Amino acid sequence: MASTRLPSTQGLQAFEAVARLRSVNLAAEELSVTPSAVSHRIRQLESQLALKFFSGNDFSLSAEGIAYLARVREAIAALQQVPGREPESQVRRLRVAVTPTFSRQMLLPRLALFRDAYPNIELMLQVTTPVRNMTAEEADIELRFGTGPFHDRESFQLLADEISPVCSPAYLERYGPFDGFATDAEVARAQLLRTPLEAWRTWFKACGIGLPEPAAGHQFHDLGLALDAAAEDFGVVLMHLKLGSAWVESGRLVRLSDVSVPSPNAYFICWRPGAMERWECATFVEWLREALRS
Repeated sequence: MASTRLPSTQGLQAFEAVARLRSVNLAAEELSVTPSAVSHRIRQLESQLALKFFSGNDFSLSAEGIAYLARVREAIAALQQVPGREPESQVRRLRVAVTPTFSRQMLLPRLALFRDAYPNIELMLQVTTPVRNMTAEEADIELRFGTGPFHDRESFQLLADEISPVCSPAYLERYGPFDGFATDAEVARAQLLRTPLEAWRTWFKACGIGLPEPAAGHQFHDLGLALDAAAEDFGVVLMHLKLGSAWVESGRLVRLSDVSVPSPNAYFICWRPGAMERWECATFVEWLREALRS
């Protein structure tokens, strides 16, 4: 259980310095103490808060470390402000690469909250093609869809989801019923919509279906586009339940089964090593993680 005592300023400074410099020795030099003192202060702070700040020997931040670093830097910045001397407004620009469907369904409905909370962070959102495990160019923070981990980025899983087959009401009326969509015969009667982002074999394996992965038929490289196609009576698609909830709630799509299966893919928030040294990066990552929890 975490202590209710206030953390020591020495421990907070040691943590912030190591997170920024990625070196105990450099942090010790900056703080004019020994490396062992820096390590001791961080261990004390971790013990007091019941947190683990770093996830590797290279001082990569853990998810807990990222979250706490943002708060530590806010606190340090607040303490550096002298009453009566308003600091000059400094706009921090942050480039964030997001996939189309995630940005529309999960990010944009919450983004005004970030704008209001952090008016000095200017976001530059860019859309990246949602190809599994691929990177975006020239972005501070990236959203990747895939299995992870990623050898060229630090990351943590942001959103996992479950999948289930859906189609439009008109398609179901014309070609159904499908009786749970859990047998070879039921699946074979449907036009399966394909996407390289989510293979049908996940559903087949969960239901004991012996059909091969579809090798023909309409294919879409965006999950939202595939859902829109299904809503226009193109066929049956595997829907991510959280991501596609708006399509079902609006009645454009209906589920063919009450069963859902965990997707092997998830959304990950990714960054280059060292990016979390920037206050705006750590702040956005922590805000997004908390926003999706609520």
